Amino acid sequence: MPEPLSPDMFDEVCPSGLTPIRFGDKWAGMIIRCLESGPRRFSELRIPLRGITPKVLTSSLRTLTRDGLITRTPGPAQRVEYALTPLGRSMLEPMNAACAWAQDHWEELLDARESST
Repeated sequence: MPEPLSPDMFDEVCPSGLTPIRFGDKWAGMIIRCLESGPRRFSELRIPLRGITPKVLTSSLRTLTRDGLITRTPGPAQRVEYALTPLGRSMLEPMNAACAWAQDHWEELLDARESST
């Protein structure tokens, strides 16, 4: 059983929201990160993804499932778990590279955003 997800897993000023590189929809990369250490239930995913509505989380999970990046496994007592597939796990390396790039260029990205407003 993986450790519980931290509510502070995604800081509001984290480079993940600033990077122009997207993996799927706005939430897909963060959902993949949440599943990195093992399967999670819907309610567990909502903890670090505070800003997402249940409707949007459901839609993102369906899209990731349709694309073969995660699996949806029903369990007893209407418990459903989501987990990364091997294809989804293969996204972690390019995501790590994108995060490292955003961290390396954080100041430039901030300057560009501020100058365009």
